[in-house]
Amino acid sequence: MYTVDDVRRALQIPDFDAQAAQAKMMPGVRPRQRPDNLNGQARLGGVLALLYCANDTLTVVLTRRRDDLNSHAGQISFPGGRKEAAETLLTTALRETEEEIGILPTQVEVLGPLASLYIPPSDYEVHPFVAWSLAGKRPSFSASKDEVAEILEVPLRKLMHPATRIEAPWDFRGHEVIIPYYAVGEHKVWGATAMMLSELFERLRAVSAHI
Repeated sequence: MYTVDDVRRALQIPDFDAQAAQAKMMPGVRPRQRPDNLNGQARLGGVLALLYCANDTLTVVLTRRRDDLNSHAGQISFPGGRKEAAETLLTTALRETEEEIGILPTQVEVLGPLASLYIPPSDYEVHPFVAWSLAGKRPSFSASKDEVAEILEVPLRKLMHPATRIEAPWDFRGHEVIIPYYAVGEHKVWGATAMMLSELFERLRAVSAHI
């Protein structure tokens, strides 16, 4: 299966079509860019796809947001949040990861970015980064009681298995929309998080195709 060196190579593929890779998990029909008729600017956020190795298997860390949050309540996501004025987007992702799951910036190696994407419902432009736990093995997590209901640790091979990807019609704001998602136990990983994961997976598949 894949190694952290494979991830490094995957993030450095030249001329990779990130939008096409993300589109494989895009819900229904949604704008890829912020509509021109919206005032102001999109809010900026940074998220971190943290990887570690468990039983010789690359594993990614996700969180289930609390059900009482104002934005994306109950959804599965990467640790992350809104950019503060004086910080870079990478700093945002690392700070939020520390706040949400207790992993310090000094405990990880940042491997590289994935493509940014726009989230229409919350008017966010999200910038994802991929990182590796320096310990290699499973780190010790501490979930934020204010934001995180559950920490999910999912092997990449499970998420990348064809049987994990499902499409189903959902009632989405009064309209039936076909939503692709990754089934993780009782949870459904969909939307922006699934799109970012899809890019990572397609990059890894491209690397393995050239080995």
